[in-house]
Amino acid sequence: MRFTKMQGTGNDYVYVNLFEERVEQPEVLAQQMSRQHFGICADGLVLIGPSKRADFSMRIFNSDGSESEMCGNACRCVGKYLYERGLTRRTQVTLETGAGIRRLWLTVEDGTVTLVRVDMGAPVLDPERIPVIVPAGASPSALPLQAGEERFTAACVSMGNPHAVLFVDDPETADVHRIGPMLEVHPAFPHKTNVEFAAVSADRKHIRMRVWERGSGETLACGTGACATLVAAVLTGRAERDADITLPGGTIRVWWDADGHIYQQGGASYVFDGIWPAETIQEERYAANQ
Repeated sequence: MRFTKMQGTGNDYVYVNLFEERVEQPEVLAQQMSRQHFGICADGLVLIGPSKRADFSMRIFNSDGSESEMCGNACRCVGKYLYERGLTRRTQVTLETGAGIRRLWLTVEDGTVTLVRVDMGAPVLDPERIPVIVPAGASPSALPLQAGEERFTAACVSMGNPHAVLFVDDPETADVHRIGPMLEVHPAFPHKTNVEFAAVSADRKHIRMRVWERGSGETLACGTGACATLVAAVLTGRAERDADITLPGGTIRVWWDADGHIYQQGGASYVFDGIWPAETIQEERYAANQ
């Protein structure tokens, strides 16, 4: 099976073209291919395929095999792949995701996609749709959470997938690997949650953040997380509606437009192409059935 590894702001996935390849057990394959040392080492698996509702479709499986609704960084990579691998010659395409249809605008220079803008849709703030359980009298943008002996205040937003944003003094020193797993599975989040650790600059136009992703652990970037963080920062009076979001993997621009939608813009890059051995897929299927 042929595959391509790509990264958007350091958020790296294995991409498989379903117009050419067949994947029967993506949950199992995502775990196998994402492994460090024994696999390719990635944040997960992305399947690019046909759609009856849009120009193309995208399915995302985290490194633990769970399926995710949406990933902004993966959208940008898919846009680059579709154009440069000849699946489309259009610079505006629609993409069916688990969170709905997303629109992509491609900036092309000499046949190369240098930037991709993604319409991430309107943020979801209704607790039942995020989903998050909010106590009477509390607000999802200032949700009190207790994990063990510790208390936190999270701003909860969905960008097609749930996010809990924590504003901290310095994301670099935040205890992401201890707090992230606790809040990911907190009872307040019926479908678990992604957890962001963010700090807004004095000029209100720059945000630094780290993210603990549901099903993947800490990653170098999260496109939906960057969008959710901007929304949370605006709702809590910390930031303007247009900001550069800097993550360990790089910086993307995010803005909350007058149409109520969130847009992100950034690059995408190839890492390498490869062939996944058929016998490895068969071995993994056998192991999954035991």
